[in-house]
Amino acid sequence: MKNVQRVLLASALALLSLPVMADAAHPKIGFSIDDLRLERWSRDRDYFVAAAEKMDAKVFVQSADANEQKQIAQIENLISRGVDVIVIVPFNATVLTNAVAEAKKAGIKVVSYDRLILNADIDAYISFDNEKVGEMQASGVLHAAPKGNYFLLGGAPTDNNAKVLREGQMKVLQPAIDKGDIKIVGQQWVKEWNPTEALSIVENALTRNDNKIDGIVASNDATAGGAIQALASQQLAGKVPISGQDADLAAVKRVIAGTQTMTVYKPLKLIATEAAKLSVQLARNEKPAYSSQYDNGSKKVATILLTPTPLTKDNIDLLEQDGFYTKAQIAGQ
Repeated sequence: MKNVQRVLLASALALLSLPVMADAAHPKIGFSIDDLRLERWSRDRDYFVAAAEKMDAKVFVQSADANEQKQIAQIENLISRGVDVIVIVPFNATVLTNAVAEAKKAGIKVVSYDRLILNADIDAYISFDNEKVGEMQASGVLHAAPKGNYFLLGGAPTDNNAKVLREGQMKVLQPAIDKGDIKIVGQQWVKEWNPTEALSIVENALTRNDNKIDGIVASNDATAGGAIQALASQQLAGKVPISGQDADLAAVKRVIAGTQTMTVYKPLKLIATEAAKLSVQLARNEKPAYSSQYDNGSKKVATILLTPTPLTKDNIDLLEQDGFYTKAQIAGQ
């Protein structure tokens, strides 16, 4: 009899040690974000939390502060909290295989947000069509400078999106290269999408090319900002077309001022709201409406791709219409 009691007690203790999963009506969602110090991600967080709470979900947010080991530790913390779904904006897309495996072992669904996690058994991926973003960036610069020397300012080498953007950019640029209309005089990835590093890279590129750079395809607004600083020091800001993406407020002001040619608007409220909906559906074992699949090296991942919009001076008022910024914010008041 005592043996039976011991077995029952051991079983009860084992059950108590397991993460307590939320009920389907009130799912718990972990949101592990690359770096909340960047304006972009704080906006995603706010929209995501608001949308999830409307669906009776509770969200636990963690910021990795651009540190892959910190992100892994935070994902492990979310697993121990017994969340139903973990949504991840990866700092380094290649190092999360084990962390994802631990989540899956605990019965937790994993969603890759905006950036695709590689070589891991994730359940879903949601993003804007980043190849299309790259095409828009290159088209914007090519339209403004159909001939001349080009420099390609890539994103973080740890971010799979940076490579997808480059694929889109080259789709547009390669025919112009083949015709001899443009020449790529340099290209470099920017660690952590850091604007200070972008500034240094473009300063060096201008020196090497005697300032003879006619177009810069920058992969986001932060790197564009650094590049424009380098151009400004040579009195070239506004004379060399340059792209971006994210519609950061500083970049929007640069587009209006004419120092940045274009940015790509990815309605953050749209992706965050759709990601919250996707997460709750997965927690409730419902079937989301996927639109595509992406091979992440481990499997073909069910994917939702959203459509971005190129922004120039001509349609910048779209941001105000969408409530992305107020008129006063854009005007700098």
